[in-house]
Amino acid sequence: MKTLIATPFADSRVADLSLVYGMAPLPALGIHHVALPGAELELRVLGASHQVVLDVGGIRWSETVACLPDRAGSLPAHDEVNTGPLRSQFTSRCRRLRPAQLAEQVRGIVRRYERHPRALVGAFPGSPLAITALLVQNLGEGTAGWFTWHAYPQTGELVQTASVVVWYPGGSFPP
Repeated sequence: MKTLIATPFADSRVADLSLVYGMAPLPALGIHHVALPGAELELRVLGASHQVVLDVGGIRWSETVACLPDRAGSLPAHDEVNTGPLRSQFTSRCRRLRPAQLAEQVRGIVRRYERHPRALVGAFPGSPLAITALLVQNLGEGTAGWFTWHAYPQTGELVQTASVVVWYPGGSFPP
């Protein structure tokens, strides 16, 4: 699903991004709900960043990748966390691209996911290459995954993230 964001794109850059788990839902510019067997996900575009809120059997958990003033510059290339009955794995990659390469990548992302039922693509007025896109994958019972793309045309950066969350119905994961 593609949504046109009413807020103009504000300059930001990858170095300002942070990864935080467990935050309450932040004000969103675009929201899309996705249901998977045993889980509900809320995809949230937060400007040039994202938040995924996962609800599994009444347990709410979130992943936030955003420009947060008190945590700037802490986006890891890899992270793994166990939180009660949830185990998450996160990876990120940033590429610096020439303008033509970035334009090609952004057009491809929009073309592939703007009508996808488990995707949200946020496009900003005034900057056609500024997008935030999220795509949920059903990875089987007790597992969900998602990919995100954040394009920063002013710096030529494209950030891609991949996350997998596994939930253990018996409570905490065994040691």
